[in-house]
This record gives sequence, structure tokens and C-alpha cells, in this order.
Amino acid sequence: MSEIIKLSRREFIKTGLLAGGGLVLACHIPLGGRAAAATTAFAPNAFLRIGSDDVVTIIVNKSEMGQGVYTSLPMLIAEELACDWHKVRVEAAPVAPEYNHAQYGPFMVTGGSSSVRSEWERLSRAGAAAREMLVAAAAKGWRVEPAACRAENGVVIGPGGKRSGYGSLAARAAKLPVPREPKLKGAQQRRLLGKPLHRLDSPAKINGTALFGIDVHVPGMLTAVIARPPVFGGTVKGFDAQKALAVPGVKQVVAVPAGVAVVADGFWPAQKGRELLEITWDEGQWAQLATPAMREEYARLSAMPGLAARHDGDAPAELAKAAHPLRAEYEVPYLAHATMEPLNCFVDLKKDRCLIRTGSQFQTVDRGAAAREAGLKPEQVSLETTFLGGGFGRRACTGSDFVIEAVQVAKAVGKPVKVIRSREDDMRAGYYRPMWYDRIAACLDNAGFPLAWRHTIVGQSIIAGTLFESAMVKEGIDHTSVEGAADTPYAIPNLLVDLHTTKNGVPVLWWRSVGHSHNAFVVESFLDELAHSAGRDPYQYRRSLLKGHPRHLAVLQAAAEKAGWGTKLPAGTGRGIAVHESFGSFIAQVAEVSLDAAGQVQVHRVVCAIDCGRTVNTDTIAAQMESGIVFGLSAALYGAITLKNGRVEQGNFDTYPLVRMQGSPRVEVHIIPSDEPPGGVGEPGVPPIAPAVANALFAATGARVRSLPLTPEKVAAARGTA
Repeated sequence: MSEIIKLSRREFIKTGLLAGGGLVLACHIPLGGRAAAATTAFAPNAFLRIGSDDVVTIIVNKSEMGQGVYTSLPMLIAEELACDWHKVRVEAAPVAPEYNHAQYGPFMVTGGSSSVRSEWERLSRAGAAAREMLVAAAAKGWRVEPAACRAENGVVIGPGGKRSGYGSLAARAAKLPVPREPKLKGAQQRRLLGKPLHRLDSPAKINGTALFGIDVHVPGMLTAVIARPPVFGGTVKGFDAQKALAVPGVKQVVAVPAGVAVVADGFWPAQKGRELLEITWDEGQWAQLATPAMREEYARLSAMPGLAARHDGDAPAELAKAAHPLRAEYEVPYLAHATMEPLNCFVDLKKDRCLIRTGSQFQTVDRGAAAREAGLKPEQVSLETTFLGGGFGRRACTGSDFVIEAVQVAKAVGKPVKVIRSREDDMRAGYYRPMWYDRIAACLDNAGFPLAWRHTIVGQSIIAGTLFESAMVKEGIDHTSVEGAADTPYAIPNLLVDLHTTKNGVPVLWWRSVGHSHNAFVVESFLDELAHSAGRDPYQYRRSLLKGHPRHLAVLQAAAEKAGWGTKLPAGTGRGIAVHESFGSFIAQVAEVSLDAAGQVQVHRVVCAIDCGRTVNTDTIAAQMESGIVFGLSAALYGAITLKNGRVEQGNFDTYPLVRMQGSPRVEVHIIPSDEPPGGVGEPGVPPIAPAVANALFAATGARVRSLPLTPEKVAAARGTA
């Protein structure tokens, strides 16, 4: 049975390098593709250890938050290594330069659906180099040429049927030079990649031994919760802790920059103590922030020219000449990440060192922030990555808020402490996917196709003010604000996409599929409007506009055919379609939708076709499409964070609902075979679902709802039955 092993960097070095009982492969491998190799120096990497017991330990430098990297990344190494998959073990990588992202920069990070895309080459070469070293070690012992030997299922086979297991060869192989250009397998030689393998982390999660951040416990540890300002940017003016300190188990109440921390011998006494705190707040400048007023301001801005993100031809001129241009306004709300495991962080801070255990997506940045807060050097801070109970970008915050808070509390109390956010804390203390308002207009040519298209986008930047600003904000345009809109593949001769970037006190951050999450809804919904205005079938209309885009067309056709596009549906049920490219993958989805007696949208079936290039684990791909669809449906049907008097109105899943099992549609996933470079699968399943459902709702009812979520009230208003 495969298992997950957790070792510190110190233990890894001691057991791997000093024991002398196996092969630790630290090989010089290009950090990405040809462009990266040309500009980036090769860095040593230690991703693989083979023991004398034939166990193959693979060190994974990506965070496992349910997306399957503890299986897919080991598969890349195991494929080229030709090892016995049943003897593969996995460790979480320590924070070290060897494990930096192969494409994004000098830090460890998991995000952007980049794990397989960034590591395919590097990990494949690591496995291939180890295989060649093992074969060379066996050949040397047998006094034959390496070409006369082959590796298969953890054994090197030589002339005359000679056989040596990897474990018996490990010590000798460790003395050989590392091949700089190992030969990789051809597609026809692969036996693991492209297959549906069971996940290596499943047993630990089933039997309860998997360690999530919220599970961390050490002797003498305290638990803290923080009373936070009710308004973003607020501060503490004063507090009375007398009642809180009277709660059995409460040890201390301390002021920290984030608010007031109640420290106890467990979560519940800390939570009870916090409820009894008497705090006077200075609510600051955002105390009157409210969603309706923000919406009015966004709508006003959308009527004015913004900064051009794409400008082909002269869309304003063509629209001005058009007799009957089509115009629409779309809007989407702030969204919470709402991970199943709320944010938490354990810190054991000493005078000269610091240990952190948490579910981080951004290890290097979090460790650096912790070091600065503790007054230590980064190398004095050990950050151990646990399993993550969901991430969706929230645990990759460039401000490292939940890590810094835990260090601040640890400094104040002088003991090991775990800071936990309640669900309400997690929902109300930031960060969010931004709220967006879009004004869009188009006119059609004589054939009914768009002659001009203007799309004005209004909302906050998630990149401005972060360490990515110089790379991702150009001439005032945050790329993530316009992705999925400014790069539309549709053939439109006159196209203008412009942007207004707003500022307010609401903390915003990337959310699963980032800018594609809102722009796909607007683009694919409005394109549906154009198709109906032109009297065209929405599927065929898209086909006509995507000539020259074979990968878009392939998934579009596959989804439509598998869904039975054009066939009869039960009365009151409609089909909608959407296609979108994001993170290197191409997705089309067809949704079948009706309304229940209360006017709530019911999604019965979703057919999804994906071209993500070369595949690793087809089970993971299907699971991530299902996950993205349900995640996107939760936002499309229910999700909204709203503010009143500066306060977030939602606090738990009663006011911020998610799709539950009984409301989940039947999902069918079809993977398009491809030899293209690998694309992402963690995020691309999200963008097409909202427009597919909205378009299906229109097909079923004639109601065009342009504002998410698709509540019964909005549907009734669009139908004129409110």
C-alpha cells in the first residue's frame, strides 16, 4: 500500500545522504522549457530517493489540496524511472531553492493550474536520469554494455535473464555521474501516463492519518482565536478582557495587529472567551462601504472609456453607425473561497529559530514573511506543509496574512500556538474574488455575425500592490482582470476591450480560475445573445466564429455531440453551451437546466469535453472537471459576498450556500486525445459552467439573467413574473 511520509529537511538529509543505504538523486535539470533554460541557471534538485529496500520516495514540491499532485507528479518520475508503482512513497518538500517553481520565479508556489505543466520536463528528466544510472550500475557489475540492459518495474534486466532490483543497485548507482541529457521515453513506451491510477494519498485520508494544518498538535501547545475588526481597515481602540479570562481554559488575552487574540488550551474555550470580550473599535474609513453604492459607482464607470486592453479595428465607430446595436450589462459579486478547512497556522517560535506547520500554497513567501515578523533569517524558519483542506488560491496570499498573524500571537504569548479561524472568521476577514461590472455592446454584419464588439470591465485589481505587479500590470492593465475577454478567439474584426480598475477597502485575491471566472460568463452569455438575435443555433454560431481554432472546435463538437445537442428535451428543460480556454486547456460544457416549483434553477446534467494536451492521470482529470463544475455551480447559483455598513453580511454556509449532493448534476467528462503540451486541470473546469447554465436557462424559459447568482428573484424578474 502506497503511503505519505513526512520528513523535515534535516531528517531528509540525515536519512538520505548520511545513511549510505540508497540512492539520493540530486540532478541538474533545466528549470522548465527552452526559454526558461536559456535564461535561468540550472539548480540542483532532490526529487527522488531509492532505498536498499526497493522503496522509491518521491519528494513533491507542490501542495496537495485535493487536486491530486501527490499522485500525478510522482507518476511523471515513476514513468521514466520504470519503477514498481506499488513501492512509491511521497514526501512533502521542505522550503528550499531546489523546489522552486520551474517557471514562475524564485519561490515555491502551487497555483495557476501549473503543477504538471511546470514539472513535466523537470520530473521526467529526474526519473530518466535515475533509470540510466541504475542501468549503468547493473551493467558495470555484469561487465556488459548498458545498451544490453533494460529497466522494468523496479528491476534491471540484463543478458541471459540476469536481474537486479533497484534497491540492490542503489548504493553503486549513487557513485556514478548524473546524466545531463537522459533519454526520455516515447509516447508509445509509456505504461503509467494517460492511465487512471488510484491516488497515493487516499488511504491516509480514508483512515484518518492524513495530517491537515488544523490537526497539528504538540505537547504544551495553546490555541488562539482573534477578535477582528468588523470593518476592513479597522483598529482596536480599547478592550476589557476580564470576562474572557474568567472562562476555564483561557490563559491569556493579548492585543495583536490583527485585533485581540484569546489564547486557551483548546479552540472552544478560546472561542467562548472571544465572545465575552468587550472591545471598542475604530472602524476607519470604510465603515460606510455598501454593495449597492459600489454597484452604482461601477455602473457609472462602465459608461466611460477605460484603458484599452485590446483594440482591433474601430469598434466605437462601427457601433455608432449601427442601426440596432445590441447592448447589455453584466455583473458578478464578490466571492469567498470557502474552503472546507478554515485557515489555521501553528507556530513554535524560539529565540533563534521558528517552526511553522500549515497548509500553504506559497511556502517561500510565507516563510520569508514569518522570518521578517519574527526578526529571524529565512533559513532559521522551517515551514512544513501539511495537507490542505482546499485552497482555491486563498492559501497563496502574497500578504501571508494567516501566517503573519500566527507569528504575532506566538511572539506575544511565548509558547507554541495554533491560530484558528472559525468559519465566520474565514468568511468575513477577507480575501475575495473581486466584484465586477461589465458593459458590452455589439453590432452584426449582414450575415448575422459580430462586426464590432466593445466590452468595458470594471473592478479591482488582485495584482496591484503585490510582488507580481511589475510583471503582470502593464500600462495600468492587470492581465488577470481582462483574461478570457481580451484574448477571445472569436473572429470579430472590430474589437475593443477596456478596463477601469477601482480601489476600496475590500481585500481581493485570486479565486479558482481567476479572471476567467467572470469574463467567461460575460463573453459566452453575450455571444449566446448575439446568436439568438441573429436567429442562429448557439452551437453552430460558435463553430462559424472559431474557424482556425481547431482545439476550441474539437471540444465544442465533442461536448455538443455527447450531450445530444438538438435532440428533444422534456418540457421546461433547456440546453446551454459554452466554450473557453484557460491555463493551457480547452473546455466546452453543455448544461441541461429547468426551474423547480419555487423558481430555483435545477441543473440536471453537464457534459464536459476537455483538451488538456498530454495527460498524466485520467481519473484526476475527470475528478477535477467534476470539482470545477460543482465549484462553479455554487457560485453561479448561490454565491455572493455583500457589504452593509462596511460589514460582510455572510458568515457561514447558511448564508453562503454551496451545491450539495442532492443538488449536484450528473457530470460526464470526455477527454480529447492530444499530443500538445500539458495544460492545467485544476481551474479550467470552472469558467464555462456559469454561462452554460445561464444560456440553458434562457433556452428553457426565455429569461436572460445577466447578474450572478441566478436566484429565483432574478429569474422571476427576467421572466416578468416578479
